[in-house]
Amino acid sequence: MPALRASTALAATLLALTLPQAATAPAFALSARPALSAEPSPSTVTVTGQGSATATPDLALIGAGVDVTAKTSKEALAAQTTAANALLDAVRAQGVEERDIRTESLSLSPVYEDQNGVSKLTRYQAAQSFSVKVRDIGKTGAVLQAVTDATGNAGRIHSVAFDIADPAPLHARAREAAHDDAHTKALQYARLSGHRLGRLVSLTEDSSGESRPVRVAAAAFDQGGTGVPVAPGEIRDTITLTAVYELD
Repeated sequence: MPALRASTALAATLLALTLPQAATAPAFALSARPALSAEPSPSTVTVTGQGSATATPDLALIGAGVDVTAKTSKEALAAQTTAANALLDAVRAQGVEERDIRTESLSLSPVYEDQNGVSKLTRYQAAQSFSVKVRDIGKTGAVLQAVTDATGNAGRIHSVAFDIADPAPLHARAREAAHDDAHTKALQYARLSGHRLGRLVSLTEDSSGESRPVRVAAAAFDQGGTGVPVAPGEIRDTITLTAVYELD
């Protein structure tokens, strides 16, 4: 009888151990099934569009200054101050406002010369440069002439550039032209590949604000007949973008 009880207990224990495995087997089998395949991605076409727009400049940016030398630093600085004041008075007399005149640099430095193999201090050089914004673009030539007349040999004209006060409308027209160019290309590629053009997936603007002057005849600018003749030309803005479209 004790042997029979022991055999029965052993059988019950083995059954208890096998039951959890049997219960979990179906769950394991279900999790091992492969997932349903995802829908295929739609075909796309990627194109680059470029558009440009031009505008007539409405302001001029002049880089001007004075540069003098003298035997002593005090004399050089005094001469530079006199020439700089003459330059400022000249541009103010042409109607340039204070907010449009800015000092860009000011320097005072010794000048050395080689004399028989020996570097010797011979004089001092003093210089000052300004940026001048001329909002009445028709007076640019007159402002340049006034600067050179007022400063004489000390005067320097470093640069003249033309721009527009509000570039936003120019950028907008260039951007619209770039978008139309990209859409036209995408339509053509869709037709060539036997598809219809679908929705726009993404649009990335790659570059903008690339202004390049287009020169025109100087006579078209020098309206007053006086002053240094200059040609403002046109301001050109170019925008490049990348567009991705679905193909149906």
